[in-house]
Amino acid sequence: MKDQPPEGLRYPWEAPPAEGEAIEVADGVLWMRLPLPMKLDHVNVYALEDGDGWTIIDTGFSSRRGKALWQNLLDGPLAGKPVTRVVVTHHHPDHVGLAGWFQTAHGAELITTRTAWLTARMLTLDEQSLPAPETLAFYRSAGMDPEIYVQRAQERPFNFADIVEPLPLGYTRIKQGDCIEMGGRAWEVHIGNGHAPEHATFWSRDDDLVLAGDQILPSISPNIGVYATEPMADPIAEWLEACERLATLARADHVVLGGHKLPFTGLPMRMRQLIDNHHGALKRLLAFIETPKTAAECFAPLFKRTIGAGEYGLALVESVAHLSHLYQDGLATRHRREDDAWEYQRKG
Repeated sequence: MKDQPPEGLRYPWEAPPAEGEAIEVADGVLWMRLPLPMKLDHVNVYALEDGDGWTIIDTGFSSRRGKALWQNLLDGPLAGKPVTRVVVTHHHPDHVGLAGWFQTAHGAELITTRTAWLTARMLTLDEQSLPAPETLAFYRSAGMDPEIYVQRAQERPFNFADIVEPLPLGYTRIKQGDCIEMGGRAWEVHIGNGHAPEHATFWSRDDDLVLAGDQILPSISPNIGVYATEPMADPIAEWLEACERLATLARADHVVLGGHKLPFTGLPMRMRQLIDNHHGALKRLLAFIETPKTAAECFAPLFKRTIGAGEYGLALVESVAHLSHLYQDGLATRHRREDDAWEYQRKG
């Protein structure tokens, strides 16, 4: 949604760490930032000091440059001490990309949720030279722009393995209600959903820190999409449930360390905003589909800004998610057009 600092939030650090550097956000907790070759041009990673080694939270993409950047961090701010554990909040490539490298090249233990590990490993093994027939059918059902459809049908799609290191067998599972020791603190594990299935967040029992991954971000809402892998998924319902549940844990003094943007305080207000943002989007969308619309025709009420070519795919899957939620909630109907696109219309 809109990329603006919401009123009431505070940012303890005005600027992120420079490349190759780290900011100590609490005793034994380092914040670092890695570049990404996309519109959201960075991912935050964290290192927690554990005696003679480090536990790191998320990893960035797998690439020669990514490995070189990590080596600079290991030699610099991490003072040559080894990475002994890698904790992955969720399966997306900017978070899991180098987990396998840390396992094989550095002997680190991988800690994540079962769904995150299974999904990441499955996707690294599923290389495609052209989009699968099911993916093309999904694009048609969403009413994808014909020119974009023709282009995508003929080109090699994004493959997880392009930017995610192979994951060897073996990991340590975390789940809802677990407690994990990192950086001299006990952290409660609370599971989010919607942006990614079984997304782990970590809430310190000993101070005011929250490691939130992409489940809770300060000035943007994470993408929530439906894909060909599970076309009748309802991640909007899962997102709202998770936000309502996590909101009960939120304190105004929590320092939230997210996967993108700046660390912030004011978490109770931000949780209300994240929930209200999607209720507002659903309300606008329901009014918009007074006449039948496909997912590709619903960008304006959802995003309230122009969607460019680089954002089209993420916008499309998020539009599908919101429309399908209205349909599955009994607030809209849908029917197939002759070109296979679903058109959604407000019920009654």
